[in-house]
Amino acid sequence: MSTNLSKQKRDDLLSKISAIRAYISATPQDENTGNLLTYLSDLEKDVNGKKYGLVFEKHQESIDRVLAEHTPVLTEEPSLMINNGGEMNFLLEGDNLAALQLLEKTHRGRIDLIYIDPPYNTGNKDFIYDDTFVDKTDMFIHSKWLSFISERLILTQSLLSPQGAIVISIGYQEVHNLVMLCQEIFFNRQVVCVTVQTSGGKPNGGFTYTQEYLVFIVPEEFAPSAMSFTGGIERSPFEGLTLSTFDKTTRPNQTYPIFIDKKTMHIVGVGKSLTERVNDGTYTGELKDFTFDYDEAPEGTVALWPVSSKGADCVWRLISSRLLHDWEKGYIKISKNKSKNNPNEFSVQYLPDGVIKKAESGELEILGHEDNMPTLKFGKNETVGSEIPTIWVEKNFFTTKGSSYVREVFGDKRFPYPKPLEYIVEILRATSGNESIVLDFFAGSGTTGEAAMVLNKARDGKRKFILCTNNENNICRNVTYERIRRVIEREGYVASLKYYRIDYVPINEQLYYEYADELLRHVRELVELENGINFIENAEIAIVLTDEELADFIARSAAFAKCRTLYLGHDILPTGEQEELLKEREIVTHIIPDYYYRELEG
Repeated sequence: MSTNLSKQKRDDLLSKISAIRAYISATPQDENTGNLLTYLSDLEKDVNGKKYGLVFEKHQESIDRVLAEHTPVLTEEPSLMINNGGEMNFLLEGDNLAALQLLEKTHRGRIDLIYIDPPYNTGNKDFIYDDTFVDKTDMFIHSKWLSFISERLILTQSLLSPQGAIVISIGYQEVHNLVMLCQEIFFNRQVVCVTVQTSGGKPNGGFTYTQEYLVFIVPEEFAPSAMSFTGGIERSPFEGLTLSTFDKTTRPNQTYPIFIDKKTMHIVGVGKSLTERVNDGTYTGELKDFTFDYDEAPEGTVALWPVSSKGADCVWRLISSRLLHDWEKGYIKISKNKSKNNPNEFSVQYLPDGVIKKAESGELEILGHEDNMPTLKFGKNETVGSEIPTIWVEKNFFTTKGSSYVREVFGDKRFPYPKPLEYIVEILRATSGNESIVLDFFAGSGTTGEAAMVLNKARDGKRKFILCTNNENNICRNVTYERIRRVIEREGYVASLKYYRIDYVPINEQLYYEYADELLRHVRELVELENGINFIENAEIAIVLTDEELADFIARSAAFAKCRTLYLGHDILPTGEQEELLKEREIVTHIIPDYYYRELEG
């Protein structure tokens, strides 16, 4: 049996601290006693501090000091508006830490994909910290980078939708640290590192580096869409019916027994769901305490309950009525269970909706039925890249492809080492849907925005993108914005863009109304960002800042009839009649700026 020597030393030190504290408490008190006890508490905290995982020095940035005394706001640059129909997208010029704080107000739980390409921290003037390049001689080169990136990644947690994903491009210099950091921050998600060949080789210290990395942070039950460079693998169209991302407390209507005839292996019925048992009073306990009863199966049958391959209680993917319907249609497959950790005698598989559509359209050939079963037999079913390989070697992903493309767009070399367009298109293809909101807060040359437009055009999609970058060396205006403008014009993308600058309002809690009024001057931009609109063109959303404006708005019957969401200034006092009219029209009202700046409430 091994001995943990470090723990022994910590326990010994804690014992000595306790003895000193007891001695101090037993002796006469003086003015220094309180200080000594405080010092001992500090020592105790250090001894009990983190002992395993990523440990680094935390540094304060200048933006931290700005945000401690100021509230970030958005100011539109109307002359840079691109109005070409389609989805409204946004470009935020300013520090991305401030941008993330603003997005917490407008997009909490709504971002489906975050892709970022942060500085790789090579020590060769690619990472600026507090307006100074961090070079190889800086003894805090790694901790500064980790402090910088962790503060931003922590904020992304509140932005991600439940099935949202984060993808981070990174080099070998920080990939090991980044993976460990992501495992700590996103402990309830998968963190997977993908190797991508990006060049023919860069000699360094006796090694030739040909790769970079992508760190994927995705849900445990991650189902990527098909990519163009993988696929062609023959596989069964049926997939497992258990869904382990939910349990009986979150999906009680998908918690029920399936009764299988022991001889024929046919589904002969289902039992009551946990929801039905609660509603009819046959179960009165806590949902978490409900136990699966295998003995309630009718004679000649066995009961199957939703249990994962690891033996944990979960739920079925289909509610019971849909299961029985799909069984009759031949979309359910029963087979002998081969998992040792699962107590069910049989396993159940189903056809996902996408496969059903392929079968009904004739794209997937139906050959008949399995012997003595309603289950359909299908012809050759090939995957089209539904899983993401962990090594990518496509030459279209080489860095030179990105450089030559951006040079073609601008006619010069105004941005070094941009990611290839095809590369980012494939990342978005795998991890976003047709109506996803995509965020890139290290936007650089704007490749992520163009990739979203490429996929929208190819698939009649409605992806929206939000890009953020600072304007150092005019990069935001001369590169990010200019690229988006040029490719929309050149490729005929049906897409629009609003350009916002991040400004700062001094926090003034003493003069509440002056502070609130200053924030109100920038609320329109937040309303547009939250709703993905150009306010002037949208009749369903209105902003009213005074009692007179409210009276006039209600009097304009045509505008009032179309409104669905109304943002009201904080000092407006609607009359009883006005409140009744708003309620009658079922108009959702938000008090601003409190709705966005909740610290103002009360």
